[in-house]
Amino acid sequence: MSSVRFYALNRKFLDSRDKIPEQAQQVMYYSLAIGHHVGVIDCLKQVLQCPLADFEGWVGQLSDDEARRKMLGLLRFGEITIDHTHTALLGGAFSALAQHDSHPEWTATLMEYLAAMQREPALYLMVKRIDD
Repeated sequence: MSSVRFYALNRKFLDSRDKIPEQAQQVMYYSLAIGHHVGVIDCLKQVLQCPLADFEGWVGQLSDDEARRKMLGLLRFGEITIDHTHTALLGGAFSALAQHDSHPEWTATLMEYLAAMQREPALYLMVKRIDD
């Protein structure tokens, strides 16, 4: 049975033995933003798992076409990334589900991470389809 797994950025570390001088801290933050090109490794943890068919039903409830298309990109590409640029779109679409939500616990988890991304734009979710 295929499933969908949401992974959240747990931490980042710089793959380097050198201590970064205080004056170069902004360069380090820039390096974190450009990622693996400079030896930055992201550590992800699984925060949500659901059957693929249920995921499709959950996302199918969304009335916002753009939000639904973003989430259903998982079916086409096998994975999607949700970052701070998606918080308003997805937050609005999922919060509109309210009492008609077929999976309120999944929505609550997603909304929690969207709120965290608004507070800290470096955070993101990686959503992957796992075909067993």
